[in-house]
Amino acid sequence: GVVYNYNKEGVHRADTGWEQCISIPLVQPDVFGLLQQWDTLLEEFSAGESWLPQRYEEHDHNCYTYALAFINSVLTAQGKQQMSKSEFTEKFVIPQTKKASKYITLHHELTANDFYIVPLPEQEKQC
Repeated sequence: GVVYNYNKEGVHRADTGWEQCISIPLVQPDVFGLLQQWDTLLEEFSAGESWLPQRYEEHDHNCYTYALAFINSVLTAQGKQQMSKSEFTEKFVIPQTKKASKYITLHHELTANDFYIVPLPEQEKQC
């Protein structure tokens, strides 16, 4: 999909260059209506004056702030309570980061010890 991000040059939309990022699922699969509106909501949110390039500040008004502010705007529209930075980090970011760290560590150990992974033939996958 398209990745929205915010930096000192403003909001960017990119469909490449994010292949090494960690995807954090935020929307439950049963909230299909919200998934259908997600891109429109994100586009409208990104057009706000808060996300102009000159507003960027490395420590207090950055890409993390942008992502959390968007999530909080969706929560508010749903009548739900907003999340703080620490709550969002603990609930969503840390669990995904731990999973990625375990995977990367395993990958490094396998490659460092001359192991490699071979995909199973299609017949064996079905068993």
